[in-house]
Amino acid sequence: MASTASDTTPKPARPKGLALLRAALSTRKAACMLGLGFASGLPFALLIGTLNAWLGEVGVKLTTIGVLSWIGLCYSFTFLWAPVVDRVRLPGLHRLGRRKGWILPCQAVLVAGIFALSLMNPAAAIGPFALVAFVCAFASATQDIAINGWRIEAADEDSPLELLTALYQFGFRTSSIVGGAFALFMAARMSWPQVFMVMAALLALISALCSVAPDSTERPEGAVAADIAGDGWLAPKLRAALLGVVLLCWGWAVVTIVSFMVKMLSPLAPGAKPLSVGDFTRTQGPLIVAATVVMPMIVAAVAHRLRRQGVSVPVERTGLMRAVGDHAFSALISPLEELVSRRGWWVLSLLGFILTYALCYNIWASFAYPFYLEQMHYTKDQVAFASKIFGIIMTMTGISLGGYLFTKVGRFPTVFLGAILPPLGNLLYADLADGARGLDAFAHVTRLDVFAASMGADAPMLRLLITICYENISTGMALTAFVAYLSSQVDRRYTAIQYALLSSMVSLVGTLGRGVAGEAFDHYGYGPVFRITALTGVITTVFVLTEWAHAARKERAAKQA
Repeated sequence: MASTASDTTPKPARPKGLALLRAALSTRKAACMLGLGFASGLPFALLIGTLNAWLGEVGVKLTTIGVLSWIGLCYSFTFLWAPVVDRVRLPGLHRLGRRKGWILPCQAVLVAGIFALSLMNPAAAIGPFALVAFVCAFASATQDIAINGWRIEAADEDSPLELLTALYQFGFRTSSIVGGAFALFMAARMSWPQVFMVMAALLALISALCSVAPDSTERPEGAVAADIAGDGWLAPKLRAALLGVVLLCWGWAVVTIVSFMVKMLSPLAPGAKPLSVGDFTRTQGPLIVAATVVMPMIVAAVAHRLRRQGVSVPVERTGLMRAVGDHAFSALISPLEELVSRRGWWVLSLLGFILTYALCYNIWASFAYPFYLEQMHYTKDQVAFASKIFGIIMTMTGISLGGYLFTKVGRFPTVFLGAILPPLGNLLYADLADGARGLDAFAHVTRLDVFAASMGADAPMLRLLITICYENISTGMALTAFVAYLSSQVDRRYTAIQYALLSSMVSLVGTLGRGVAGEAFDHYGYGPVFRITALTGVITTVFVLTEWAHAARKERAAKQA
């Protein structure tokens, strides 16, 4: 066949670098990605951080703030209902699109919920206030599932996934400044209810932008079957039994946590003894970790052993319930089974690494604003600048440093530094809480006090900036190392699901620990608790060294093979 002119005409070169960025930003898809990133980050900033500044200002106890911070577990357990968001189309709303049919209703719930919070008095009715905050957190976490699906599926040649991810992060980081620094700036000039009204109106405007986003295409029929088809599965009854054990354990953990939150936040009956978060964490905390982490791993090990023994059958599906069960098994059990089969007993060191690596700073994150505003008596403007604007710059510096060290000194040296440096930041906060003698001495020796005075900053502000500078750089570096290492441990066949399951464990112990940390802050003060939490770095270091030894052993075995 003769070639036509159109066949021989060279295709225009695809733009690269800044040209690609400009081309992508000129499209509706890229603008909507920015809006979706903003819509994802704003509720998170308000509910996990700024809300606690409001509670601290109106006199809510730190113990109660710690318990209320457990709404952050909604972001930890998204994998439980992610298959529903991925497969189920809401009645009457599927016409909006596969992903928008979930995103827009969640945003409507968030707008209504944040506005409802602005009409409530947390000091007088913390129970209903907490319930509305929980609904908002659940809607926000559900929205994130759909937004991440949209981000991956909307990528194309003109707007590649890497660019859409960068735009999403830009929108998310921008909203953290708006929901943090700008919210505090407004709170210094108006009431907290008015601040949340403004934030609800802003989220409504962003939702209007998101409504015009082009939606992704429907998933082809049989796609789930293609995803989970393989060399054979366990018999249906075995699959159902193993899946049932995992779901029962996770269900018990969720019900236990929610029940305690409801009791803790409800008015105390006359003559009743106040509940103790510390007692709950000591008695139920280990069981919750066992139910949500250890038991699923045991089930995965059993599934792997049965499969190795040949107890498998060809994949067969007869009806909706079988398809749902297959999808749930493939989403929740199969990724863990692969991890157990690949690492064996060494999977325990990986779990220890995941559960403790971010513990020293995750455990007190919800108390940052009450500490700055109520304990240290900084103004809202000072905290807005130091914690959000200056702090985010330092965090980005730490992220860049972590990426640089990862490529220059290697994976495990960077992960090791990320284990030992952040706990020292807790010691700086302890010094700040106890009078800042160490911080003042450091500022004097380095002449930072002279420089700060020339810039118009007083001694208390300099102390805060030094502490936040160290903490945010060290934690930014540590989190970069953590994400990079965790990403290297997932199997390519289960990249998204396996990473989601493992990363969701990061905040589990930290979120549970916030309840007991709040009680400890109330009883012992900030300084002693900061020093105790710094000791968690010792546990993390042990697990990092164990992982390092495991990697070295594998490398020696590979060379000898």
